[in-house]
Amino acid sequence: MSKISVVFWTQGGNTESMANAVVEGIKEAGKEAEAVFVSDMNIDELKGEGVFALGCPAMGAEVLEESEMEPFVADVEGFASGKKIGLFGSYGWGDGQWMRDWEARMSGAGATIVGGEGVICQEAPDADAMEQCKALGKALANA
Repeated sequence: MSKISVVFWTQGGNTESMANAVVEGIKEAGKEAEAVFVSDMNIDELKGEGVFALGCPAMGAEVLEESEMEPFVADVEGFASGKKIGLFGSYGWGDGQWMRDWEARMSGAGATIVGGEGVICQEAPDADAMEQCKALGKALANA
């Protein structure tokens, strides 16, 4: 495995901060990693990776961002079987339903959710959320 991609979408920067913490955890565990904004990710490259992470905040009525991340995730569903995927993101309202829905989609497509569930935080990630993201990165590196 050459590197672990951490693909994310962000509007205000919270999910990007989380992505950077996931990358930090991967690197602390001795693997290479790169945080990539979803529109800059080559999906064909991702298909070749057995382990990767996806991050997106909750939008609207607790859904994934609809113009870039949702179509990307729909494509990932087509090749997720057998992959180990970490999920993360922030939210401003609700109770995290968007993450439960996302976990169900990826599991339903045959992926293993690293850590058993996504890492979520409300608004800007605090120190605890950043540690959870680093722990996710370490788990991805060892998956």
